[in-house]
Amino acid sequence: MDRSGRPRRRRRPAGGRGSAGGGRGDRRRRGCHGSRTCLRRRRRPRPQPGGKNGDQPREAPDAGRERIMTSSPTNADRRTLLLFLGFVTLVGLIAWPSFVGRMQYARTRAELAAIRDAATQAELTSVGKMFTTLARIIGPTVVNVTSKKRVTSVADEIAALRGLRPIGKTAEEVGSGVIVERDGVIVTNYHVVANSSEVDVALADGRRFTATLIGADAGTDLAVLRIEAEDLPVATWGDSDTVEPGEMVWAIGNPFGLDRTITYGIVSAVGRRGVLDSPYQEFLQTDAAINPGNSGGPLVDVHGRVMGITTAIVGKDYSGIGFAIPSNTARKVCREILEDGYVERGHLGMLLASSPPDVFGALVVAVEPKSPAALAGIRPGDLVVSFDGVPVAEPAGLVLKVTRTPIGEKVPLGLVRDGKEDTVIVQVGRRPQ
Repeated sequence: MDRSGRPRRRRRPAGGRGSAGGGRGDRRRRGCHGSRTCLRRRRRPRPQPGGKNGDQPREAPDAGRERIMTSSPTNADRRTLLLFLGFVTLVGLIAWPSFVGRMQYARTRAELAAIRDAATQAELTSVGKMFTTLARIIGPTVVNVTSKKRVTSVADEIAALRGLRPIGKTAEEVGSGVIVERDGVIVTNYHVVANSSEVDVALADGRRFTATLIGADAGTDLAVLRIEAEDLPVATWGDSDTVEPGEMVWAIGNPFGLDRTITYGIVSAVGRRGVLDSPYQEFLQTDAAINPGNSGGPLVDVHGRVMGITTAIVGKDYSGIGFAIPSNTARKVCREILEDGYVERGHLGMLLASSPPDVFGALVVAVEPKSPAALAGIRPGDLVVSFDGVPVAEPAGLVLKVTRTPIGEKVPLGLVRDGKEDTVIVQVGRRPQ
């Protein structure tokens, strides 16, 4: 500080910058002779940024490179990146469905290949073999039955005046049958051979025979034939009481004359009644194709056993509803015809009617004098509720049980009389022919 209080300027050292070689500062000092006034007028050099007296600081060799590398992206770089991402997204959207489709196609092909391999190795092969095996087992036992009937055509009045006489014609009906005995016993439907003058039978090996009618039962629509042949292939009877709805069955016959046609289906229902106008019949219902010409052919199970004899359809042609006589009924009728030549049925001598809707049982309307029912003390007005311990819900069920009971057998009959339950013993008689 000087005497006036102002800061004193610092003098440069004598050996400072510009002293060597007669610099500009040295010349100023020599020109001003070191006066104070000259020192005040001298301008101080304006400081330059970056260093002392305007000197620029030196940068390291890699400083520029580092600044370029660490610099933030420009707008052009951002646009390029966005365009690239948009292009990738567009390509993905276009190619993705094709890629997914190829993946699904490959997976589907793999699944089909696996299913095909499994089918050739196990289950489906077994099912296919079962079909062919059944055809080989039961096919040779099925026969073609052709009945010939003499039909007389009556001429009208004008034909008679002209001297023409009635002309006899022969009508043929084709059905099926199944061999049940090696010596030529065949079971078929009664309506196939009814009122026929001649019955021809064609075997699976091509041989043809003229058959003899041993006997028939119109009530169950069954007939038994015999041909003069030995050592024939025979079908095996099954137990129709064990059949349940849903079981697989096959129908084999000669629909429309097409020999040994096999069709497949299931048992749709059991114990069907009221299909035909006969109180002695109850049927197995099936959706296996049954057509005209199948009548009398077998309905077999998965083991090739005869579970029924196909006999009727709904309508004139196949509509998915066919009926077969249960094998137990067919076997019993066949045995009785072979032994006795006819079928005996039980008889009680009662006129029955349906009970009111809210009442269980069969109502007795009248009783034949001196009949088994009259001898047992059954009276009109009684309500039959059981037969041989089996409940009776309707008259058709009672009639079916009575007709299947052996002649002379004593059976307990459950009654409701005047509101009280009672049981009587009735001896089944022979139904009048």
